[in-house]
Amino acid sequence: MTNYNEIRRRSKEIRIGKLEIGADNPIAVQSMVNVSGYDAVYAQMRALEDAGCEIIRMTVPDLEAARVLARLKASDITMPIVADIHFDYRMAIEAAMAGADKIRINPGNIGSEDRVKAVVDVCRQRNVPIRVGVNSGSLDKAKLSAFGRATAEALAESALENVQLLEKFDFDKIVVAVKSSSPYTMTEANRIIAERCDYPIHLGVTEAGTLHGGVLKSAAGIGAMLLSGVGDTIRISLTDSPVEEVKQGIALLKALSFYSRPTLDIVSCPTCGRTKIDIISLAAAFETQTVGIKLSKNCKVAIMGCVVNGPGEAGDADFGIAGGIGEAVFFRKGKIVCKIPEDKIIETLLQELEQYK
Repeated sequence: MTNYNEIRRRSKEIRIGKLEIGADNPIAVQSMVNVSGYDAVYAQMRALEDAGCEIIRMTVPDLEAARVLARLKASDITMPIVADIHFDYRMAIEAAMAGADKIRINPGNIGSEDRVKAVVDVCRQRNVPIRVGVNSGSLDKAKLSAFGRATAEALAESALENVQLLEKFDFDKIVVAVKSSSPYTMTEANRIIAERCDYPIHLGVTEAGTLHGGVLKSAAGIGAMLLSGVGDTIRISLTDSPVEEVKQGIALLKALSFYSRPTLDIVSCPTCGRTKIDIISLAAAFETQTVGIKLSKNCKVAIMGCVVNGPGEAGDADFGIAGGIGEAVFFRKGKIVCKIPEDKIIETLLQELEQYK
């Protein structure tokens, strides 16, 4: 795993419930529930936690939602719960009193400074951090008028002004999130934020779309920032299941070698005219059968099309196969061990993987 901290922006450490983000802490994967009512929200949160979600957000538009939040905090849900607040500052106060681990607000949307101060006072008393959230749809009219549209500069300035408002009330347990449906705008805005404050940054491309397109846009925006050392938590926002968001978030961190837990890294060749077995189906089958697998140590598995490049090109893999005609050679650390028939390849790989659990 690449040491992200070698390139990382030095952000302030913030505690959210039992989880710490920023500083040298691992990048946390977030999602948001899309159901309401205690039973439905609880079930979805349990599924998300099982999938590896580390921070979960829920909307709190009314007192009933605040009561649901209080019940969830008394349940066996262990990941931090973030209350998402729009417009009504009283719901932010209710959510903090109900036990929310973090409050997400856009200070410019909840009214006068007195209202913002009322939220800050309660959060300070209860040691609850505040996430300042700004996106293209929540940009205030003054910024839109000044910049003509939701530019990266407009989004960044709006977020920083909101941060300064919280600081005015002697509050510094702050997380910043600036999002756009444009990966370019999102990255440019976050670069400005990263240069002008030291608070943890939550990354996401908002309204990214459905699974395929949404993952690509998110990977472009979030990946660009992480590779430049910026980012402390992420959300892959999809028009899809929240569990899928978590899976894709973890997959992105794995692809960048920034995932903090023991991980399975599958490498496979793009195939060519030398390939004589169905590597495409074999790689897909192995990936499908190992989704969600929990390992005790990192493991790299190679599924290669031929012996010309296989063991040598994938010599750093813990083990793998290289195809022949109706068979494959099995190798460990680049050294060929034996030959196996094509119909035993997946079974052999899965058996070898057992020692990494």
